[in-house]
Amino acid sequence: MTKEKKEEKFLTVVGVRFKTAGKIYYFNPADWKLAVGDAVIVETARGQEYGFVVLANRKVSSREVVQPLKDVIRKATPKDQEKYAENKEKEKEAFQICLEKIAKHKLPMKLVEVSYAFDASKIIFYFYAESRVDFRDLVKDLAAIFRTRIELRQIGVRDEAKLMGGLSSCGRILCCHSVLGDFQPVSIRMAKKQNLSLNPSKISGICGRLMCCLKFESYDDDEKGHKDEDWEDIDLDEISEEEIKKISEE
Repeated sequence: MTKEKKEEKFLTVVGVRFKTAGKIYYFNPADWKLAVGDAVIVETARGQEYGFVVLANRKVSSREVVQPLKDVIRKATPKDQEKYAENKEKEKEAFQICLEKIAKHKLPMKLVEVSYAFDASKIIFYFYAESRVDFRDLVKDLAAIFRTRIELRQIGVRDEAKLMGGLSSCGRILCCHSVLGDFQPVSIRMAKKQNLSLNPSKISGICGRLMCCLKFESYDDDEKGHKDEDWEDIDLDEISEEEIKKISEE
């Protein structure tokens, strides 16, 4: 006699993004009926944040939800919208100040973006660097100026392209900046299976990695058992001509 299958539980959620083409996070809408495009104030691990609804009220399986499910506190009020706009202006000012301090300390790093927490309790500075950077003195300077928590977060070249945006070789805005919430594994074998040139200059994005759009026309693993993840996020400058020739002949 088999056990009865446990009934699947569904939860009502809304999907919220905090950045353009950023990751979608689920929140409990409570009694709010929200539409796509609505600005909302939500409770997050780092406090209250201002985001935009990209998925209206819907039911999803509890297995798709990261618990505990945080709440939508309210729809953004005119005062919230004003504060959000002020934070955006402060981010521009903080960016310039940080650039000056980086130059002062002669640090080998490239500042990419500055993000204020909605309540200004923390400022995150995103930067790219080829190696580890000792930025302790920089943090001290920034903390003395802004009088709030300072976090410097090192990111990779793909994240840099996603944050900054730009135009791809096809003439369209970068997929990672406009439509992709998360990076997907991309393989050089995907280009081979699509009969594309394996010339690195033809299949690499502005970040120097394989173009994300190679994933759009790829649906399965390599016939010989090679998984796409085998060549995920590779630097095309590090692939020798012999390796490319080997893949071409497989």
